[in-house]
Parts: sequence; C-alpha cells; structure tokens
Amino acid sequence: IAFFNYNKAILMKNYLNFETEVKNLESELNQLKDPYNQEGLSEVDTSKISEIQKQIDEKLKDIYSNLDPWQTALVARHEDRPKAKFFIDNLFDEFIPLSGDRFYGEDKSVISGFGKFNNKSVLVIGQEKGENLETRIDRNFGMMRPEGYRKTIRLMKLANKFRIPIISFIDTPGAYPGVGAEERGQAEAIAKSIECCMELTVPTISVIIGEGGSGGAVALASSNKVLMLQNAIYSVISPEGCATILWRDPQKTLEASKAMKMSSKDLLNLDIIDEIILEPIGGAHRDKDLILDNVRDSIEKNLNFFFTMDKDEILNHRKNKFLSIGRNKGFTSQSGLSKNLSMKENVFDKIKPKLKKNKKVIYLGISILVLIIMGLIL
Repeated sequence: IAFFNYNKAILMKNYLNFETEVKNLESELNQLKDPYNQEGLSEVDTSKISEIQKQIDEKLKDIYSNLDPWQTALVARHEDRPKAKFFIDNLFDEFIPLSGDRFYGEDKSVISGFGKFNNKSVLVIGQEKGENLETRIDRNFGMMRPEGYRKTIRLMKLANKFRIPIISFIDTPGAYPGVGAEERGQAEAIAKSIECCMELTVPTISVIIGEGGSGGAVALASSNKVLMLQNAIYSVISPEGCATILWRDPQKTLEASKAMKMSSKDLLNLDIIDEIILEPIGGAHRDKDLILDNVRDSIEKNLNFFFTMDKDEILNHRKNKFLSIGRNKGFTSQSGLSKNLSMKENVFDKIKPKLKKNKKVIYLGISILVLIIMGLIL
C-alpha cells in the first residue's frame, strides 16, 4: 500500500530542527522505494516500506501533538507551507486579479481580485510571500506597503457597493517598515484599512494560513469571522522582536512565544479567533490536498452562516465581535455589561436633539424675554 501511495507522499526538501528523526526515516524510506539504488537493481521490499511509513506517521504524530509555541511559529514559517496563491488558484474559479491603488502604484505582496466560490462572486485578498528566492524578493516576503493597503481598501469598497462577500488570506511577518513606506503613510494606510473593514456591510472572512504578524495582519483580518490554520500564529509582534524588547535577548523566543499566546488554541480560548482549521499530521505542507479541502469546507460553512442576514445584522455582528473581545458580551441592547463599561448620556445630550428641532421657537422666546426684562428695567 505504501508503495502505491508513493506519488501522494511529499518528499520534504526542508526539515525543521526538531524533525531530525523524521528526516532520517524518510531518507531511508526513499532509498527503499527506489529500485535503482546504489546496490543496483533490486526488489522493492513493500513490507519494510510499510513498517517505516508507520514509524514516520507515529513520530510525526508524537512531535506535532506536543509542539511548544516557538516550534509552532517555525511550522507557520515553513518554506514549503501552502501560500495564498496556492489557495487562490485552487479554491476559486474565474479569478481576475486587479492591481494598483490609484494613488501611487502596485504592491505585489498582496494578490487581490474577484472570482467565484461555489459559483458565487467573491472578492479575494491574499498576502503572498512567494515560493522561491526570486518570487520572495518580488513579493517583498509578504510585507505590504501603503499602496497595497490602499489597493485593498479600493477593492473592498467596490465589493461592498455590489454586495459581494470578501475572503482574505493572511500570511505576513508584518507591514513593511522601510523609509519609503513610512514616508507614504504606512500607519495611516493600516488605520484606514481597519476602519474600512469595520464599516463593511458584506460578510468578511479572514483565514490566517501562516504568520499573522502585527498591524500588517490586523489591517485585513478585522472580519466577521477569523479562521486560523492549526499551526498558524497570530500576534502583535514577532517572538524575536518581543524577546529583544522585554528581555534584551533575541534568543528568548520560547519565553516570548508563550507569553504572547499566539497559537490557534490559545487565541480560540481568548475568543480572538472563531475557528481552528485542522491540518494534516506534520503540518499543512505534508498534504496540501487535505488542507485545501478543510479550508474549502470551512469557508463554505461560514459564508452560509451569513446567508440570511441583512447588511445591518452583518455590520452589528462584526462590531459586537470585536467589542466583546476581553469581555463576556459586547455592546448590545441587552448586553448586561457593567455600568462602568456601558456608554452614558448626560441630561444635555438627551435634550440637545429637541433643542435643535425647536431652535426658532426658542430664539423667539429668548428675544421676547429679553425685551420684557429691558422694559422692566427702563
């Protein structure tokens, strides 16, 4: 059975430092599967292959069921992990990429355009890191510039106008911190993107597929539903950056990773994200067909959740989701929040609308009162 599954198995080119035993077993397995090995033509030992394959599966299950937060970050950054372009190419039909922010230029670190998901139009946005050195440099390693955020704002407003749902794939170490990006208003572009996301009246779904780093991720992940792959990460800063700031030691990445609670399990417990999409044993890069099916099913389920909602319900769902983070409930009419957290109105705020409505009558009354007072004085 293992021999006939040879084509389905992924021959890993890149291994993480805690996968040494798996690397050795897979190297031995590949030699057994090759009938033209160093000893010349030989018979393939299928029983031995099955035995080693079983050992690999058990070893992967043992390793990946006990990952610490820093190891999870390494898996999220794995070179062979499926990127946004892979999901866009395989999940959406008739995809038409659109470019430019109509202010400065094009940002290749984000792919965006309209396509069809289950024969329904959607806007797709994907932060793309690239597959090799050449494309990674071209894509700026997934770090968006201001023009990238302004491009997505333009397209999100267009999708909102025509009532088209929005699906975003998040995978970035953070927004690009270069001098040119800062001069062109990086912080303002991120803030405007968050504001735009919060004001949309169409369903928005964000899928964190790798790294969800800092404001560069939040700018596109302020959505009705935030989904996260099992071994992805989502944090306000990288573990290295956090360790450097707090401990003055970039080597303390494990302590930083634990403190930030950036794994999918921790974030689900904190209600920061809405759902964890399970990955194959050994990570999404070991069975891309399976992770593709899991992501497709999750997106379909979450789009159907909003099918019967009108635009006001969708908007309130998103606002209440973010207002409720860190609390049990959000700002709803029946929220039951503490009085210290609820918004209070003073007496003047309550009567101000009535004063505006009847200002002519009020001005006339004041004028008559002034004339009467002046007559009494004189």
